[in-house]
Amino acid sequence: MILTCIIVDDEPLAVRLLESFVNKTPDLQLLGSFTDSVEAINAIREQKPNLLFLDIQMPDLNGMELAHMLPEGTKVIFTTAFKEYAYESYEVSALDFLLKPIRYNKFITAVEKAREWFDLENRGGRGGTEAREHEDISASMTSPAPSTIFLKVDGEYRQVALDKILYVAGMKDYVMFYLEDQKRPLVTHLTMKSVEDMLPTSQFMRVHRSYIVALDKIRSVDRNDCIYIGEEIIRVTEAFRDKFIQYLNSKFPGGK
Repeated sequence: MILTCIIVDDEPLAVRLLESFVNKTPDLQLLGSFTDSVEAINAIREQKPNLLFLDIQMPDLNGMELAHMLPEGTKVIFTTAFKEYAYESYEVSALDFLLKPIRYNKFITAVEKAREWFDLENRGGRGGTEAREHEDISASMTSPAPSTIFLKVDGEYRQVALDKILYVAGMKDYVMFYLEDQKRPLVTHLTMKSVEDMLPTSQFMRVHRSYIVALDKIRSVDRNDCIYIGEEIIRVTEAFRDKFIQYLNSKFPGGK
């Protein structure tokens, strides 16, 4: 698959470096480069690239602000000299975060991560539409579900049984899978959204921006909507509370 991309950085030298990286990377097509973020947003909306290599600290319209204005389907790889922005990049679901000065091997790693994301989307693993993302729980219970998934961990693919997963936690540009009978999580480069769509909704639910839980592994839920699972206590946040309460009510009518 050829991934189209646009570069936005107010430093001309940084733009030229990224252009050279794109030009020597197979299956990457550069649609344009911009040093003015305001000018760039119009081109991005018109051309709808797959990828945006985006600097964060820019005049007029900074990278974080621009990231909230992108068309659906355009994913961001942030480029910046300031590592303190890493957490903010996670907030806007960036695919990766490249710290300047950027090395080509790091650039390639980020591009491969993007390829995995788009490959998964094209195979239908991400659910496709908002309607499917918010489908009724009772309908999802009847959908066939896989019994295992493959995760890329430490450069190799590992097959993981779904019934061994306790919960999934996101941290910056990493996702950690906590499994039964294993003290250390499996760490992989994925977004929480891609994991959410990868896991069957009949078995897993996102209850927090940073947590997805295995529903049958929940030991208890207290009156403050805190889930007790494994050795962790996870608070259900407001954005996900209604769906979780709907699930509880489907299991225990009138109980919550």
